[in-house]
Order: sequence, then C-alpha cells, then structure tokens
Amino acid sequence: MKKLFAEFFGTFWLVFGGCGSAIFAAGYPDLGIGFAGVALAFGLTVLTMAFAVGHISGGHFNPAVSLGLWAGGKFEAKDLLGYILAQLIGAIAAAGTLYLIVSNKTDFNSIGGFAANGFGDLSPDGYSMTSALIAEFLLTMFFLLIILGSTNSRAPKGFAPIAIGLGLTLIHLISIPITNTSVNPARSTSQAIFAGVEYTSQLWLFWIAPIAGAIIAGFIHKLLFDKD
Repeated sequence: MKKLFAEFFGTFWLVFGGCGSAIFAAGYPDLGIGFAGVALAFGLTVLTMAFAVGHISGGHFNPAVSLGLWAGGKFEAKDLLGYILAQLIGAIAAAGTLYLIVSNKTDFNSIGGFAANGFGDLSPDGYSMTSALIAEFLLTMFFLLIILGSTNSRAPKGFAPIAIGLGLTLIHLISIPITNTSVNPARSTSQAIFAGVEYTSQLWLFWIAPIAGAIIAGFIHKLLFDKD
C-alpha cells in the first residue's frame, strides 16, 4: 500500500504542478512563464517526487513508465494493475482539484482546453494525427531509455531523478506545440475528462503511442544496454 500511495501522490503532484502551471501561469496576465516555464514545471514535478518517494515505489507516476520498466525486466507484471490504477486516481484527483480552483475564479467563464492533449484542431499549432503519433511514440521511447539508463546499476548513484526530470523538461520543450505533450496516459486522461468529449475522443492516441514507445524502449534497453 505504501508503494501505491507513493504513486498516487507522485502522479497527483505531476498533474497538479505541470498542468497547473499551464492553466494558471503560462500566460499570466500577459507575461507569464510561457511554454518553457511549463516544460520546466513538468520536469520539476518528477525530479522532486522522484527524490521524495522514488525510494518507496520506484517513482513511475506514469502507466507508460510502469509498462516500459516491465518490458525492460525491471518491474513485475503482478504489480502493473495496482500501479496504473493508483496513477490514474492520482491524476484525476489532481485534475479535479485544478478544476475546483479555476472554476471558483471570480470572472470564470470556461476551463478552455484545460492543458489537455490533442491533435489536428486540438493541437496547439495544428499538427496532424500522424505527427502526434510519431512525436508521442519517439519521445516516450527516449524518456524510458533515460529512465532505464540512469537507474541502471552501472550508472552514477543518486543522479537518476535529475536526469529524468531534465529529460522530461526537454521532451516538453520539443512537443508542447505538437500535442501539448503527453508521454503519460494518466496525465492525458485526467485532463481530457474535464476538458470535454472532443478531447476524450482523441484520448486513444495518448494511450497507444506512449505505451508502444515505452515497451519498445524496455526491450531495447534489455537487449542492448543492460549488463546481462
């Protein structure tokens, strides 16, 4: 249960901090933190929680990460369902908290896109479904290679959260204009639930592409880079 609570709180913090920065601070009021600030916020959420609870649960905070670690031989299949449910509940709880905050603003009219992910008309810069698939697949694959490499027994000890957090920051710097950056099905699901049916109708891509990329990365690391 400690592991599941760690995944719940870690995923909650990722969604609340990352998506919250996009919702509240990205363009506030005219000179906000911008998408570079949002990218850094996502990286900081993972970095801080990896140090805080990573020693308890491994610090996945992402169904794709759990599946990628399983494919790489670093995580047991029997624990997948519990981890993924804890991550989804944490993400949805965070999105619900964000909704309560933004909907109680004095001049509230609409939550807008609510930092949800999308392609085509829902892409921040109009990128197609094909572009979104390629970006989400490749970026999640490299994210898992960073995670698996930096946590390998031969890697320098104690630096993995820094590499992982900076890796997620870089991923967001690349892909916020494309899809608003997912690489995390739990994060995509939580925001789409509140953003509306047009976003939930595209949610399949933000499960399939990250999970496929993560599993491929797990096999690559296991076959090419792991010491065995």
